[in-house]
Amino acid sequence: MVPDVSTGSDTRGLIVYLFGPGRRDEHTDPHIVAAWGMAGAPDPGRDPEATYTQLAKRLDHHVDLRTRELGGKKPQQHVWHCPVRTAPGDRYLTDAEWAEVARRVVAATGIAPEGDEKACRWIAVRHADDHIHIMATTVRADGRRPRIHRDGWRAQQECRKIEAEFGLRRLKSGDLTAPPTPTGAERAKAERQGRTVTARHWLREQAYAVAAAVHTEGDYFTVLQSLGIEVKVRLGPETGDVIGYSLAAPGDTNAAGEPVWYGGSKLAPDLSINRLRERFPAQEATDHPQHVADPAEPWRHTATALHTARAALESCDETTAQGYLAAFGDVLYNMASAASGPHRAELQAAAIAFNRARRSTIRADHQTANALREAAKELVYASHEPGGLAIALVFAALLLARAGAQWHQQHGHEQQAAAAEEAFRHLQAGYQQAAAPVLADLARRAPHSTTASCFEQDLRAALPGHADRVLADPSWSALTTTLARAETAGHSPQRLLAEVGTQRELDSAEHPAEVLIWRITAQPSRRAQAARRRSAVGGIPPVFPVPPRSTTATVDTRPDGGGRAVTRR
Repeated sequence: MVPDVSTGSDTRGLIVYLFGPGRRDEHTDPHIVAAWGMAGAPDPGRDPEATYTQLAKRLDHHVDLRTRELGGKKPQQHVWHCPVRTAPGDRYLTDAEWAEVARRVVAATGIAPEGDEKACRWIAVRHADDHIHIMATTVRADGRRPRIHRDGWRAQQECRKIEAEFGLRRLKSGDLTAPPTPTGAERAKAERQGRTVTARHWLREQAYAVAAAVHTEGDYFTVLQSLGIEVKVRLGPETGDVIGYSLAAPGDTNAAGEPVWYGGSKLAPDLSINRLRERFPAQEATDHPQHVADPAEPWRHTATALHTARAALESCDETTAQGYLAAFGDVLYNMASAASGPHRAELQAAAIAFNRARRSTIRADHQTANALREAAKELVYASHEPGGLAIALVFAALLLARAGAQWHQQHGHEQQAAAAEEAFRHLQAGYQQAAAPVLADLARRAPHSTTASCFEQDLRAALPGHADRVLADPSWSALTTTLARAETAGHSPQRLLAEVGTQRELDSAEHPAEVLIWRITAQPSRRAQAARRRSAVGGIPPVFPVPPRSTTATVDTRPDGGGRAVTRR
């Protein structure tokens, strides 16, 4: 059951809409199901003698008295409007049940507390099976304004109780950190223009994607403008600094042909100028290299940072954990931007879904997650998607999304937990799309059985408690290819298995061999590390070769071996 509170200033205009045919002829049999006094509320829907004007005058009675007291100054935004809708699939509610819902909502929100004879006047109109509209005028009989602070939150809390008592679908409780939902007018406008999302929703996604990619506030506005989005900043009267901003989507205008502006905080709470500044580093953008010598490094850096963030969720304080989850939202946008395969659509959907999970009532410490956020920004400048390493990154994101859902659930953040689970499902679908052909190719290139036997011995020595499950995994053949490549890159397979196998527990992994494949794939080449060290110090560091495995040599003639001589037991 979803309430949606808003305010306005036109009593009769709202009445005309509620009792009219609707903008798309969707209103059927509009009538009043409850009111401040059923005998005193004319019902234009059922009484042919009643008019819209009569009902408006009765509702505005206390407003008019107050207006005369104020010398003709009508209270601003004195019309309170709250549609209440059941969830899809819920049972049909009778008029009597809807009347009870209306009375409980106006009591909970402070419009008409139970037993208050001086309360505001209100009506509840039903013109469809699945919802009612409650409207009230917010001037009491004693001339005072009602106490309706946090009325939207209180309406939600009451609806959660009603759902339980009426046997309706239980929706997730909110915490006032969700972004403003598009209004009915915005949705109707998008429908008329043939767009699948409203201008508000489109702007929000563009703003999130740009904020995830740039390093400075100035770049944020510049890139938005390059996308055709109009930007209007508000400057402080004394300092001249930017204290706020608004965005307008291309071609989105009002009846007068003027752009329709949305403030940053009206798109989402964490898109306000102050919240954005918390996410930008103190250094200028020129301090951050935009190109790296090894194209795979951005993907490897980000995967490593995701593993760090996942471990932090279990061990750090709440503000730090929330900071990592906020940064993870940026990671998802940049992953989707850098992806080029068929799984890109799932990554984009995951980024959009996770937006609700990136903030809660816990204030995020963004500085602690700078390493994750900055690693993700490197993806924006990545020249190409490096195959298996990109899939390893998706796999790491998949695990962090699930960990984020569990963290939110533990802290009672129901909506955020649901959003993180939805992101997890999209990442899972994207991983399956991207990983299946790569794993099949790795299995096809599996080394000779003699080499595979050596890797089995390494596995049993390094991870004796998990060896049988790994060997039974259908991806074992793909893992042997991965180990052969790692050995070529300078790693000791046994040492590497022990290292990646103890990064995190494997007991809960459904496919432990796949877990090991992507952990190994994310490891840097020892030869590349040595080259970077030589470059950094200007000399040749000591060489620590991999200890010989035996004194007997065999030749691996499989495609991945390339006919090279490999020392084997």
